[in-house]
Amino acid sequence: MPTAAPLFLGIDIGTTGTKCVILDAAGLIVADATVEHAVSYPRPGWSEQNPEDWWTSTVAAVRQATDSAPNSAAQIEAIGLSGQMHGLVALDASGTVVRPCILWNDSRSSAICEKLQTSEPGLPTLLRTTGNRVFPGFQAPKLLWMREHEPAAFARTAKALLPKDWLRYRLSDAFMAEPSDASGTAVFDCARRTWSSEMLEILQLPRSLFPDVAESPIHSTRLSAAAARALGLRAGIGIAGGAGDQAAAAIGSGVSREGSVSCCIGTSGVVFAASNSWRATSNGELHAFCHAIPGRWHFMGVMLSAGGSLRWFRDTLAKDAIAQARDQGIDPYDLLAQRAQRVAIGSEGLVFLPYLTGERCPIPDPAIRGGFAGLDIAHGVDHLARSVFEGITAGLAGNVDLMRALGVPVHEVRLSGGGAKSPFWRGMCADMFDASVCLLASDASGAAGVALLAAVGAGVFPTVDAACDVTVRTSQALAPDTTRVQQYAAVKARASLAAQRALRVAR
Repeated sequence: MPTAAPLFLGIDIGTTGTKCVILDAAGLIVADATVEHAVSYPRPGWSEQNPEDWWTSTVAAVRQATDSAPNSAAQIEAIGLSGQMHGLVALDASGTVVRPCILWNDSRSSAICEKLQTSEPGLPTLLRTTGNRVFPGFQAPKLLWMREHEPAAFARTAKALLPKDWLRYRLSDAFMAEPSDASGTAVFDCARRTWSSEMLEILQLPRSLFPDVAESPIHSTRLSAAAARALGLRAGIGIAGGAGDQAAAAIGSGVSREGSVSCCIGTSGVVFAASNSWRATSNGELHAFCHAIPGRWHFMGVMLSAGGSLRWFRDTLAKDAIAQARDQGIDPYDLLAQRAQRVAIGSEGLVFLPYLTGERCPIPDPAIRGGFAGLDIAHGVDHLARSVFEGITAGLAGNVDLMRALGVPVHEVRLSGGGAKSPFWRGMCADMFDASVCLLASDASGAAGVALLAAVGAGVFPTVDAACDVTVRTSQALAPDTTRVQQYAAVKARASLAAQRALRVAR
């Protein structure tokens, strides 16, 4: 039994590594560690991992974290799990992995997804049964691909697990899932928070393939003796349901109640809004998933090339910024922001479309491509720089505007990711979103979020809302400027028009 104040361990299986965070009952980070693991790309468009590599990186990360905080291992009272969403871990009847995990960014099932949306069962049925479009990254299309292309492996498959739920099995010898991650499988009824019997029947997938579902804060499994020895922890401690990576990060950001919104600007961009009731967009422009909170849901808008577009611009059209920034002792992105500020709002009619790798939200089309619209001989590199910032932010703002149209209030947006470091970009976000923006004062990672869920399940906090209220703090709030809001409204309108033209070309 623990002899001191309880601690809570969050484990997040990312695409490139596993992160562990140990929190105390006040939500303060006691220790953390990250250990990398490999990704395999056996064919163009394929992306796979060996689940055993996750186990190896998890053991190493947990050991590193507990070693850095003496006596912490004995005080850990519960574990929360998070991870990359959508991946398919196929197990046989003995629990052995049948084939490498097919990851979220694998596109081999694209043709299958197109058929599911255009013919059988068709987009209206998908939206009615699950509330969402189906994308190649989702789990069910991967199973259909296995059935078509790897029939022997599919025939052996007795259980289909998401990455974090495979880790749960490895930790506890039990199969269990939770609603937020299951929402991204294409066979989960998000409104009812259970597997969709209708979709399973349409796709001819047996219910037995999928684990039972318990809500995210519930300690639905326990740490086995063998796993406890490997991790250096006490056997029998509770393992909370946890959450998919985006819902977990939202908990770490305090985005629990309706009206709370987060925006992460990394390589991709994600806008996340909590919702008190189930509703979905009419055409599936936004993901409408279950939140990691009983009785709550969330909308999510995903831009595939947010910070990735700015990096592309730096590395292709503004290479000189790298050397110049090094000479000045500043970040190259800060130099690009300085250049962008030399140009007036609107980039003198120049519009950048950030669809360098297709798009998901609010334009669900993998074929659409980016570019510059309205390019004039009078435009220089500073115009290009500003238009890239504006194009990315306009795309993110399109998701915010869709959320408002669905009745979700958006008063404050909590920013994270590399893009949030730029004061210039934060100001643009406030004005384009027409909402105050702020930064987070502490770690908003998925690992921190599920550690909080584990603490809720242990009774340290009565609710997830209470846990967020006590532990999550914000800083550097910035309100929108009324004049610039109006100016950027015209920018967003031009960007929307240019996007529609690009969509027609793609089709």
